[in-house]
Amino acid sequence: MHAPFDLTRDVVTGGPGGIGLGMARALLASGAGVAIWGSNPDKTERARTALAADCSDAARVHAFACDVGDQAQVESTFEASVRALGRADACLANAGVSSKGAPLPELTLEELRRVQRVDVQGVFLTFRAAARHMAQRGQGGSLVATASAAAIDGAPRNSHGTFKSAVTPMVRALAVELAWHRIRVNSILPGWIVTDMTEKTVADRKFAEAVLPRIPARRWGEAADFGGIAVDLASQASAHATGEQFVVDGGDTKF
Repeated sequence: MHAPFDLTRDVVTGGPGGIGLGMARALLASGAGVAIWGSNPDKTERARTALAADCSDAARVHAFACDVGDQAQVESTFEASVRALGRADACLANAGVSSKGAPLPELTLEELRRVQRVDVQGVFLTFRAAARHMAQRGQGGSLVATASAAAIDGAPRNSHGTFKSAVTPMVRALAVELAWHRIRVNSILPGWIVTDMTEKTVADRKFAEAVLPRIPARRWGEAADFGGIAVDLASQASAHATGEQFVVDGGDTKF
């Protein structure tokens, strides 16, 4: 019998930085083989090198350049990841792009489509490829989407930024649909986290003075805060958890 947190083979999209990199580090530390995907080839390769340097077995770390909004790239990259890993027992769809924060009267359809292409279409394409593989293997698996606390907490100038949160109803529907194949589907909802995309925002003094006091934990989240939940959901420790959304925001949405 395996220990509940023993891991095998995982795929992490959006893994070269921020939350995805934090997840990849924790998965590797728990014994997983990991394939990270990133849209920037140089950044993705740097992340692979850094992860391999921290890992006892560098052969467990793989990296691929992939635009998750492109169907052909997702399908070919998932196949390449499976060849490298041997199989995929969990898939964590974390890739996302930031919105420009335009007010509704100035919001363009092009900007809306740009965000939707990665934040929603990217999750759909990634999950579809993973679900096909897991269903064919017949051993079950775990799908995890990084969504957003915007799913439950409104913010001005963020109507198009909520696409990340739009995957939460997708997760609930897929949890019911894929349960027959023993595939679990869950989402993680980050609050304000320090990443490459948010560093300018959280460094703004006026913004910090307005937002930090309402976060009970009194700090911004960090990439490392997502390692534990990633390992939990990827492993058999969460074998009966599906269709759920796990908020990681230091209590922000509870205040």
